[in-house]
Amino acid sequence: MPKFRCLAESFSAVLLILCMAVALSAQSKGIDPTLLANANAGDAESQVRVAFAYEDGEDVEQNYSIAAAWYQKAADQGFVIAQARLGALYYIGKGVEKDDVLAAIWLQKAAEQNVARSQWNLGYLYEHGKGVTKDYSKAATWYQKAAEQGDVAGQLCLAFLYSNGSGVPQDWARAAVWFRRAAEQGNADAMFNLAGLYGEGRGVPQDYAQEAAWLRKAADQSHAEAQYLLGLSYMTGRGVTRDYAKAYFWMDLAASGNTHRPDEVAKDRDDSASHLSSARLLQTQKRVRKWFDEHSAKPTPQ
Repeated sequence: MPKFRCLAESFSAVLLILCMAVALSAQSKGIDPTLLANANAGDAESQVRVAFAYEDGEDVEQNYSIAAAWYQKAADQGFVIAQARLGALYYIGKGVEKDDVLAAIWLQKAAEQNVARSQWNLGYLYEHGKGVTKDYSKAATWYQKAAEQGDVAGQLCLAFLYSNGSGVPQDWARAAVWFRRAAEQGNADAMFNLAGLYGEGRGVPQDYAQEAAWLRKAADQSHAEAQYLLGLSYMTGRGVTRDYAKAYFWMDLAASGNTHRPDEVAKDRDDSASHLSSARLLQTQKRVRKWFDEHSAKPTPQ
């Protein structure tokens, strides 16, 4: 099994939990004058609500620089939401010059106040040595804190660390636990990796049917590698009844996706096709086109 790598969400993702905590209230044509007056008077919550308006372009022209300035004012007062968002903006370089050190400083302040997404963000910085000295042990600590609050990115990254033995002792059983928690929240990478553990019997009993089941869940979310391996399962009868039409179906989908082995996928897909009649192959190709029609407008779940 290859060394696992955290493929978690971008820092630019909207902080949903935080946004729910402080809802934006802007009028239809610009910021509510009362809200703006309160922000100018130094009210931290009002400052954050104005920052949200400018960051999201809600009723005002989107402007990350102005948003960052308002977040800074609230962050300087210790307002945790502002600290979290300001840290994220420094990391991605929106509205401010990209600065990993300042990102780490502000994210740490929010992480210490139990903001799960900031805990994951900070763990990511420690894992990759961005703005801080690389430290897998600290990365694991912050991922654990985020994971225990249900943060799917924290769960996924913590599972990777246990799989690799980075910052924590290698422990396949714990990796399986965290992959499962992230998978149950709909994360396709977690589903894919949990399938791999079942296939190899690492941390869980070897179970090819479970392997195929989790591959199917990830494949349904357009995970190209899962589609290919699910196709191989149908081609060989591993955990499922051998079915060359289904093998071709999933491999053809994978061939159109982002796989690490396009030549191998194409070869195995064509091998599956050789076992089908012309009529069955044409029917399966129609199913592939229908699948793309049904899924092309749907965003890939994170």
